[in-house]
Amino acid sequence: MKVLLVKDVKNLGKAGEIKEVKDGYGKNFLVAKGFAKVATDEVIKEWENEQAKRAEMEAAEMARLEKLKKELESMRLVIKKRLGANGSLFGAITNHDLADAIKAEGIEIDKKLIHLDGAIKATGLYEADVKLGHGIHAKLKFEVVGE
Repeated sequence: MKVLLVKDVKNLGKAGEIKEVKDGYGKNFLVAKGFAKVATDEVIKEWENEQAKRAEMEAAEMARLEKLKKELESMRLVIKKRLGANGSLFGAITNHDLADAIKAEGIEIDKKLIHLDGAIKATGLYEADVKLGHGIHAKLKFEVVGE
């Protein structure tokens, strides 16, 4: 019996592979548990179409993330924070402050995706790493100024 694996099966194969298995194993375990489908021409074509759609969606998502990366890297943020008597900041600049500043520019970024190397407690130019997904990272440059 030929089956198309829908999920990875240990000691048999990965999702998308067509395997020859014994009838009982195929019907009673793989198909019954939803690990595989009987490999008919319709099932194989449906699987290929689904994979093509998934690839198109992933390509569109990658293009969107690349565009967002370019927007973030071209952006120059200025974050204003109150200064103390000795010229240092009251508090530190956090990823939450950066997320708010980016949101004010019209782009919604979750603060958990923004990574700062350490606490920012002085004015100056800084850089943060923004993880956008699919291995795409943007370098966000920003300036901290005192009020």
